[in-house]
Amino acid sequence: MYYIVETKKSFEQASTDLEAAVIANGFGVLYVHDLGATLKSKGIAFENQCKVFEVCNPQQAAKVMTIDMRLNMALPCRISVYTDAGKTMMSLIKPVRVLSSLSLDENLMEIAQEVQDATIKMIDEAK
Repeated sequence: MYYIVETKKSFEQASTDLEAAVIANGFGVLYVHDLGATLKSKGIAFENQCKVFEVCNPQQAAKVMTIDMRLNMALPCRISVYTDAGKTMMSLIKPVRVLSSLSLDENLMEIAQEVQDATIKMIDEAK
């Protein structure tokens, strides 16, 4: 269900390198949610760092929504960089698992596999 790797890089360096890998692999970064900073700004004592990158390949997203417009709610893909117990981690929820729970369409599964392969490659390149 998850793809999670540890990196020896700092949180900041892993975040920078992930963004570069996303772009190098033909995807775009739509938004970065700095969840750790947001929680801290709300007065919550949160010790870890966590950024969630919303990433998208417009051609793949269009194909998914052409097959089933309801699946717009499962887009875009999210890749996170976070700290846990002093370690920097990178992870995603596998698109094939998510979309297979929402649709049985074979064409959709092919697209989900392509996106999953690409997003895992991004993490591996950035780690």
